[in-house]
Amino acid sequence: MAWTKYQLMLAAMMLVTGSINTLSAKWADFFFAPGCKDTPVHNFTHPFVQAVGMFLGELCCLGVFYLALCHDRRRPEPKMNPGQNFNRLLFLPPALCDMTATSIMYVALNMTSASSFQMLRGAVIIFTGLLSVAFLGRRLLASQWIGILITILGLVVVGLADFVSGQRDDDHKLSEVITGDLLIIMAQIIAAVQMVLEEKFVYKHDVHPLRAVGNEGLFGFVILSLLLVPMYFIPVGFTTSNPRGVLEDALDAFCQIGHNPMIILPLLGNTVSIAFFNFAGLSVTKEMSATTRMVLDSLRTVVIWAVSLAVGWEKFHGLQVLGFIVLLAGTGLYNGLHRPLLARLPCCRRMQEEEEEEEEEEDNGRERLLPGAQGRSVNEES
Repeated sequence: MAWTKYQLMLAAMMLVTGSINTLSAKWADFFFAPGCKDTPVHNFTHPFVQAVGMFLGELCCLGVFYLALCHDRRRPEPKMNPGQNFNRLLFLPPALCDMTATSIMYVALNMTSASSFQMLRGAVIIFTGLLSVAFLGRRLLASQWIGILITILGLVVVGLADFVSGQRDDDHKLSEVITGDLLIIMAQIIAAVQMVLEEKFVYKHDVHPLRAVGNEGLFGFVILSLLLVPMYFIPVGFTTSNPRGVLEDALDAFCQIGHNPMIILPLLGNTVSIAFFNFAGLSVTKEMSATTRMVLDSLRTVVIWAVSLAVGWEKFHGLQVLGFIVLLAGTGLYNGLHRPLLARLPCCRRMQEEEEEEEEEEDNGRERLLPGAQGRSVNEES
């Protein structure tokens, strides 16, 4: 079936805004400006300030939800389902996970390349699958276990590519590249916990996805903004590049923006793109399928990689190509992209039917336990 113009627009919006989100966060790291009290010129390395901006973008989704709800209620026949009433504190645990994972990833982005950053985020399916089995009682299909194993292999290849490139990279030390990659993997464990919490406690209340994203953004924005105060006084020494050697110097960030207003561009790009990306991603899932969303997310990695190479942020490495292909294969298997191909082969048709029966049985069981479950995370970007 051919896509409509609206579906093509949504797909393009998701691809473009998702790419801008990662690229703008990395772009901010390349700006230099003096800080407060005539401190010398230094690069703009403020991951927690950037994370606050990202949560501000998520918070905007809450405003979009209420605007859409008001517009829908003015129609003769409202069609929008606002969901059940719920306790906002349900969003606190996943919001804390989101805040922690996002902050760690922005720290890691200062240490490694944008393409490796995006590729290594594919590790989330490993931990999501394992945690779903352990805490949600889900049974993974054989193809999903194979997809997890292939994804692990792809992560090893990407890590090896970073190890080789780190030995030749003048911008990042080898130790920084390895640390950055490990931090990204660690962040995916926390992100997987977030997804499991969302499915276990949030989806059963039939919460509208935009409302869920917006509420998590609200908690993340408020809590992380308050945490910037103690971070200003926590010394971490040489592990940070801000002049005072503290965990986060928000005042230094604002002073740098004052000296170089161009820094606002990547920060605004990060905030605005995350809002549009969440809207487009949720709409793609609704209008097309979750598989289409996964394919577009993989294409986003290609765009980020191509732009990084074009602007000279990183150099081409063949191992990264191999790693990306292996990761794509693992992700595709986990998300069931192989099924249309297997359905055409008579020898595999029976196995395909058995997998579909198992998945249908699993979905029915999950619906009995979680009446409003939709089976995926409300926020896959942060």
